Amino acid sequence: MKDLYSDVCYKCSKLVTCNYSTSFSLGVSLLHKDFIMPIHAIYGFVRFADEIVDTFHTHNKEELLKRFIKDTHDAISEKISLNPILHSFQDTVNKYNIDMELIDTFLRSMEMDLDKSKHSQATYEDYILGSAEVVGLMCLKIFVEGNQKQYDELRHDAMKLGSAFQKINFLRDLKADYHILGRAYFPGFELEKFNAETKREIEKDIQKDFDAGLRGIKNLPKKARFGVYLAYIYYYSLFNKIQNTPAEKVISTRIRIPDSKKYLLFVRSYLKHSFNLIK
Repeated sequence: MKDLYSDVCYKCSKLVTCNYSTSFSLGVSLLHKDFIMPIHAIYGFVRFADEIVDTFHTHNKEELLKRFIKDTHDAISEKISLNPILHSFQDTVNKYNIDMELIDTFLRSMEMDLDKSKHSQATYEDYILGSAEVVGLMCLKIFVEGNQKQYDELRHDAMKLGSAFQKINFLRDLKADYHILGRAYFPGFELEKFNAETKREIEKDIQKDFDAGLRGIKNLPKKARFGVYLAYIYYYSLFNKIQNTPAEKVISTRIRIPDSKKYLLFVRSYLKHSFNLIK
C-alpha cells in the first residue's frame, strides 16, 4: 500500500509543477521517464518553500517556514511524511543520495527572503547559491544516477545554469519584486537608477553563466540532455527578449514568451537535439 501512497504523492508534486509553470513542466515531460517524477518532486518542494516566503502575507511566515524546515528534516530521516509534497521529495532525496547540505543551503536562502530586502555582493552570491545553484545540483544528482565522477565533472556548470535561470527571473520580475515584495536582489539595485548601463552589466554576468551552462548540457547523460536543453532554450530566448527591451520597459513590464513561441522553440530544440546540432 505504501507504493500506492508514494505514487499519489508524486502525482501531487507533478500537479504543483503543471499548475505553477507550464514552461518547466514541458521541459520535465521531455526528460527520460526515469527522471520525470523525481524532478517533479524537487520542483514541488522548492515551490512550496518559495510560496511560504512570497505569498502567505496574512500568516506568520517565519513560523510556517520553521515548521516546513522541521517537517523536511523529519521526512528525510523517517522516510515518510503525511505531507505529499514532502513525502515525494524525501523519497527522491533518499533514492538518489542528495546531500543534506544542498537542501539546508536552499532552505537558508528561503530564510533570507523573510527579512532581507536588499543585498550586498556577498549576500547576493549566497542567495544565488541557495536559491538556484544547489537546486541545479539536486537535479544533477538525479541525472547522473549515482555516477559520482560525472557529478563532480558537471557540478560547476550545473550550478551556473541554475544561476543563469535565477538571474533571468530577477530581471523579469524586477517590478513585482520591488513594489509588491519590497525586494531588490541585484547588489546596490535602486529602481529609480536602473538604466541601460546597469542592465548591460547584469546581462554580461548572465551571459557567462549561460555559456558555462550550455557546456554542461552538452556533457549531460543522453537521458537528461533534451529536457534540460529545452529549459535552456526557453530561458535564453527570454534573455534575448530582455536584452532587446529598453531598461525603462524592463522595470515597468513583466517580459514573457508567448505560448505560441514556446512551442516553436520546442520544435527547433527537438530538431537541433535530434541532429546533434547543439552548439
